[in-house]
Amino acid sequence: MRGRAVVAASWASVALFAAVAVPDALGAGAFDAASVAVSAGAFFVSLPAWAYAFGLAIVRSARGDDIAVANLFFLSGSAPPRERRHLLGAVGASVVVAAATAAANPAAVLVPMLPLGLAGCWAARHGTFPPRRGRGARR
Repeated sequence: MRGRAVVAASWASVALFAAVAVPDALGAGAFDAASVAVSAGAFFVSLPAWAYAFGLAIVRSARGDDIAVANLFFLSGSAPPRERRHLLGAVGASVVVAAATAAANPAAVLVPMLPLGLAGCWAARHGTFPPRRGRGARR
């Protein structure tokens, strides 16, 4: 599997989030601060991940790759099925946990930004994109 560290980081972020958000949502008050801290921390970690993915995508686009949002962040046609399943599975799992726990911790809705940003990092680094087609003359 290419980009194994990115895939592992994506699932680890979801596991950490679920480990503190679910007990908090079930009423364990001892997890209140940890749930907010993990949620905010995941969001703040996602910001450089998104910036890195976007920056590297710009470089690859300048070198001739045809990159769009769908194949950069949602891995449409840019990732093998196994990697796509893992990376988007982590995004889906984080969305489910965030939706289930948002009433107890509204900051939970920010967490899916991290696995989605990591999917973009994976695609920008390891993804396969078609070559950009030349532009026709405009009149």
